Amino acid sequence: MRTLIVLRHAKAGQAPGVPDHDRQLTDRGELDAKRAGAEIRGLGLEPDLVLCSPAQRTRRTAQLALPDVETDYQRLIYQGMAEELLELVHQAEPERRTVVLCGHNPGVLDLALSLTGEDFGFSPGAFAVIRTESAWADLWPGDGSLVTLWSPKQPHGH
Repeated sequence: MRTLIVLRHAKAGQAPGVPDHDRQLTDRGELDAKRAGAEIRGLGLEPDLVLCSPAQRTRRTAQLALPDVETDYQRLIYQGMAEELLELVHQAEPERRTVVLCGHNPGVLDLALSLTGEDFGFSPGAFAVIRTESAWADLWPGDGSLVTLWSPKQPHGH
């Protein structure tokens, strides 16, 4: 069994003149990123790799949520579509049991929907826990099952 956690960056601010790539998390976003990390650990999940967009808001989300996990920054995640994100997951080493992909909508949402065949929304800071029996290299749309969907907007995080 392998577990893919698809994590959307937490709430980021808009500031005049700040390039999209450099947008910072809001105070709420910082808090939500820490909560997401606590929820992931609370589910008994121990990620051993984070694939992360190099944008400031995704980097900070990963740092706050999963501070002790090896992180691999991949430029492709920044504007990647679901197919491209899946290609990155395919490259994860087979011994990695739990991988996090931290990125942006619409790519991360589309990836989660295509793997699970489910239909849901993905607010900033939300994550989906997807289990699969497939090897990373063999993971295809429909091969995953949605175990948990968490959003910081939910009361008490459930």
